[in-house]
Amino acid sequence: MIRRLDINSDSYKDDLAALAASSPVAQIEIQNRVSAILEDVRTHGDTALLKYAQDFDGVKAETAAGLEVDKSLLEKALNEIDPELKAALETAAQRIRDYHQHQQEGVSRGDYEFEDQYLNRFWQKTIPMDKVGLYVPGGKAFYPSSVLMNAIPAKVAGVKEVSMAVPIGYSGSLSPVVLAAAAIAGVDRVFTMGGAQAIAAFAYGTDTVPAVDKIVGPGNTYVALAKRAVYGHVGIDMIAGPSEILVIADKALPIDSAVYDLFSQAEHDEMAQSILISTDQDYLDQVEARIYELLPEQPRQDVIKASLQNRGAFVKVNSWKEAIQLSNALAPEHLELAFADVDQYVDQVTHAGSVFVGVHTTESFGDYCSGTNHVLPTSGSARFSSPLGVHDFQKRTSFTRCSQQGANFLGPVAATMARAEHLEAHALAAESRVEKG
Repeated sequence: MIRRLDINSDSYKDDLAALAASSPVAQIEIQNRVSAILEDVRTHGDTALLKYAQDFDGVKAETAAGLEVDKSLLEKALNEIDPELKAALETAAQRIRDYHQHQQEGVSRGDYEFEDQYLNRFWQKTIPMDKVGLYVPGGKAFYPSSVLMNAIPAKVAGVKEVSMAVPIGYSGSLSPVVLAAAAIAGVDRVFTMGGAQAIAAFAYGTDTVPAVDKIVGPGNTYVALAKRAVYGHVGIDMIAGPSEILVIADKALPIDSAVYDLFSQAEHDEMAQSILISTDQDYLDQVEARIYELLPEQPRQDVIKASLQNRGAFVKVNSWKEAIQLSNALAPEHLELAFADVDQYVDQVTHAGSVFVGVHTTESFGDYCSGTNHVLPTSGSARFSSPLGVHDFQKRTSFTRCSQQGANFLGPVAATMARAEHLEAHALAAESRVEKG
């Protein structure tokens, strides 16, 4: 079921390249359809939005205002969901809020102010965005955790208005759990809309839906391509690929825990990637054998099986140093370090979305309630990208105030450089600030 790689084999480099290859890209015809939807909503606004709401989601509303969910329904959903689930959501939300509040304190400390020897004053200010749009998938599944992970950091960052787009589910109605999560997270406005048309509405605005500064949240291929297309007009969080986990482990991690950690990513998607690396061949063999025993018990066994066949792998290495080097090369979304000598190697990790250290730390905690954000870079982009956080909902602005003494010094320098670039007006503007006489 799962491919095997051995760092000592002649085919290792080729096998590794195949393992690291990105999942297939979306077809061109989908991009063409997305482009048409974006242009239609940009041009026709609410009229186009209503049409797509009926055609794609089966939502019949006389006006676009009918697509907005009354806030009283969020509170109603919160009061009516299962009490145990409500408590779990509230616990997770508080932990996510606390974590990102610590993050915000670090951001605030990053602002600075100084004065040079010419009495020129410089300072930086971190400013939250005004409006953010959050996309939450609908369909067969619902993801309240996605609401918490995206909306809470935005609110902690100081965003004035967080709007949420969520399509109705296959049941023909909105998920009460998603609405409850929106209430807990402090979402300001909720719209019943999905797909590329929701992204277009947030990007360009309509008479009903506010244009936002940034769009965040996961979605299907249409949503991902729409986000990519509007990037530049608005900000986006990232273009996320299939979920990934890389587990580096030995017998310190119980066999069943290793299996369930691999399953936890494989059950997301047939193209999700689950990799186990170990120095112990016997351990790899035992984990694989246990996979066959536990797989039939899984509700999503068909998806798990396809995922493990498509992109799963067991890798035998000679040392933990080699394991960390391989992990850094792959830059996985989730990395678990679950072997006896883990403390000696944690600092060697340089490329990973989120790292879970020690045998007690499953990635599932990060998905839901540890407090760290589960919106993470995929497809090797952890080499240059970071988890979603408060900084993603803020921007830094630099300020300069020159003294006359400072202008006297800077003017000739700027004018000389401007003329070297054949930009005379720049030079004249600089010289006009220099004290005469």
